[in-house]
Amino acid sequence: MLNCLPAGRQVTLLFFMHNKIKTIFAGTPEFAVPYLQALLADSHFNIIGILTQPDKPSGRKQELTPSPIKTLGLQNNIRIFQPESLKNNRQLIDEMAALTPDLLIVVAYGQIIPQAILDISKYGNINVHPSLLPLYRGASPIQSAILNGEQETGVTIMLMDEKMDHGPILNQIKYPLTGEETNESLHQELAKIGVPLLLQTITDFLGGQLTPIEQDHNQATFCKSISKEDAKIDWSQPAKIIRRKIYAFYPWPATWTSYNGKRLKIFPPVEIKKLTNQENNSSRVGAASIQDNSLLILCGEDSLIIKRLQLEGKKEMLAEDFIRGNREINGAVLN
Repeated sequence: MLNCLPAGRQVTLLFFMHNKIKTIFAGTPEFAVPYLQALLADSHFNIIGILTQPDKPSGRKQELTPSPIKTLGLQNNIRIFQPESLKNNRQLIDEMAALTPDLLIVVAYGQIIPQAILDISKYGNINVHPSLLPLYRGASPIQSAILNGEQETGVTIMLMDEKMDHGPILNQIKYPLTGEETNESLHQELAKIGVPLLLQTITDFLGGQLTPIEQDHNQATFCKSISKEDAKIDWSQPAKIIRRKIYAFYPWPATWTSYNGKRLKIFPPVEIKKLTNQENNSSRVGAASIQDNSLLILCGEDSLIIKRLQLEGKKEMLAEDFIRGNREINGAVLN
């Protein structure tokens, strides 16, 4: 089989068979953790460094908190890099180059990586992106697939260039969507299929069995970073659109509305109650009503049946428990 491969690939495959791949891992959130865990457990890889975002304030006390990837790295005594910026960071470039990595593997790092860093790794730079590229390039591909009611999404393994999610594709796997996925559950499901795909793709790529395929850049779509303000509910929208938002933004930033001057967070699951045209036009959007211990809220089209919610300053609770202490919500208009 080796005789069928280009000479450079023959050397790479032999290296892969007899040596550990010196790897720098770049990632930040919980989504990246299963990938790093799999690489740490795989005898083919030697994780020599971790590139992750700086510690961020978190919680009510806004205490500086390490990223999930940093925490895992420290538990395994791996060198951590946490630069505020990658651009023109000569010290970072020199320190990473001194490690002489074979691969840079990137999973949800959170910054565009400049060419000077991409040039360091001997065999290239591999990125995991949770969408079917060129669709949903950017920071929120999972949320965006849910928000737009897509029937499928997936995971793409690609070679990196200096542009965002722009490089040639090595491998893809599709995942069907049912409309019941939350941001949290879909992250977990895509990791289940993405982790083995990454490991197999690296083996095949270094073994000369994969040819990178250029993306069709004319078909590219983009998604932006999500903020807490994006999660505010507009009750004039149809119930099906609001429902998607509730699922896409769970558990963070969590959709919310205003009630008595406080934020009222609404969580999955929610159900749609179909209404006639007359019913849709008979009340103000955002009007809440209590029916059989259930909380209904009128939307621009149809109503939503709310089952779990949390009033600012209170614990999360079931709708029936919330109603017991807040009967005055009946007839109130949320905004």
